Amino acid sequence: MSRIVAFVDGSTYAESVCRLTAWAAARMEHSVEIAHVLGRRMSGSFDLSGSLEADQRSALLEEYARLDEQHARLAQAKGRALLDTARTIVAAGGVGQVETRLRNGDLMEALADLEKDAAMVVVGKRGEAADFARMHLGSNLERIVRTATRPVLVAARAYTPFDRFLIAFDGGRSANRAVDFVASGSLLKGMKATVLSVGADTAENRSRLETPVRRLRGAGFEVEGLLRQGEPDEVIGAHVETQSIGLLVMGAYGHSRIRSLVIGSTTEAMVRRCKVPVLMFR
Repeated sequence: MSRIVAFVDGSTYAESVCRLTAWAAARMEHSVEIAHVLGRRMSGSFDLSGSLEADQRSALLEEYARLDEQHARLAQAKGRALLDTARTIVAAGGVGQVETRLRNGDLMEALADLEKDAAMVVVGKRGEAADFARMHLGSNLERIVRTATRPVLVAARAYTPFDRFLIAFDGGRSANRAVDFVASGSLLKGMKATVLSVGADTAENRSRLETPVRRLRGAGFEVEGLLRQGEPDEVIGAHVETQSIGLLVMGAYGHSRIRSLVIGSTTEAMVRRCKVPVLMFR
């Protein structure tokens, strides 16, 4: 049995990550591994160089070491508590095999290690350090999307059951990978699909849209293909909001204007605007 790897922290997105992970694992009949990564120790950032006397420096070092040890113990305890709660939520969602892992070090190193034999990575849109006042996305989200070799499922703030999804299709390689994943897998079977392209109403663009629609229809999906004009983030975001779309599926890299949606500030605007989970492919 393959598995899904989910990363949780102390943010308000953690519960949504767990519920979305349980939903995906149940539909794909996969096991789940939940990871929480503890950052670097405090002591690495101490700089006592300067005009301190030797006795003062020694006393401060001892105090820093004591605080560092206390901080590490608290972080470990918090991490174990988070993982225990996450395991309970995922198991309650009908997943039979759920493992947890508490790691120290860098998140990207943990991702590279844990995703090796995974089918999918799940992460929250924002972490506990995100600036909610400015609605910024978590600083780790784009790093994970850029680094992960597996599809990345980004959880919204709350999990809501859904039966419709939308594929933002620009004809690029990663968008075609998204179509292949959906057509050949069990994750979204039985749901209504929309394939939406943004561009001029030309014969070439209409023809390009026919291939993914035909692929999904052949896999048994009820699917509509739409070609719309406008700014991609506005067009896609508006369609998600007005048509009760529960999941946005998109390639992380393409060859048209949609490419900009996952590279840089426009990506942030797109993911921030859509209040539904986003499944991304490189």
